[in-house]
Amino acid sequence: MRLWLLRHGQATAYVARDDHLRPLTERGRREARAAAVWLPSSLDRVLCSPYVRAQQTAEEVLAVLAARQPACRPPLLTIDGVTPDDDPRLALNQLAGHAGEDILLVCHQPIIGALAGLLLHGNLQQPQGFNTGSLLCLEAELPLAGLMTLRAAHHPDLH
Repeated sequence: MRLWLLRHGQATAYVARDDHLRPLTERGRREARAAAVWLPSSLDRVLCSPYVRAQQTAEEVLAVLAARQPACRPPLLTIDGVTPDDDPRLALNQLAGHAGEDILLVCHQPIIGALAGLLLHGNLQQPQGFNTGSLLCLEAELPLAGLMTLRAAHHPDLH
C-alpha cells in the first residue's frame, strides 16, 4: 500500500463558527497543483475531509491528474474522521479498508501530522510537520501503526 498524505492548501482567514466553510486562497490552489505533480496517475482513490478547503484541494489535484492522463480519474470519496480535531486512530481505521491500494488522503493539521506520526512511529507523541500543501508518501503492506515507511516528502516552494 502506498498512502499519500496531503495537507490542504492555504485557506482564507479563520472565522470561529465557519471553519469548515473556509475556501482556498489562490496560493492554496497553486500549492495543491504543485503537490499533484508528485502524485502517480495510478491512484486507486482519493479520500477527503468534508471541509471545503480539503475538497477544493482534492479537486485541484484531480484536475492536474486528469490533464496528465484523461482516462484515469480516481474516485473522490468524502469520509468522516479526518477533520482537524478528530482522533487519528479513527482515521487509521478508515484506511484499513483500503489495504493494498494507492490512496491519497487530503485533510488537515493537526490530524494529518498525528496520523503520519502514528503510522511511522507507532505513537501519537511524534507528529510529522505539515505546511499547507505538504505531501508525504508512506508505504507498507498494510496501514498499521508503526509499520509504515516514509518514501517521499514534498513541500511547496511557491515564492
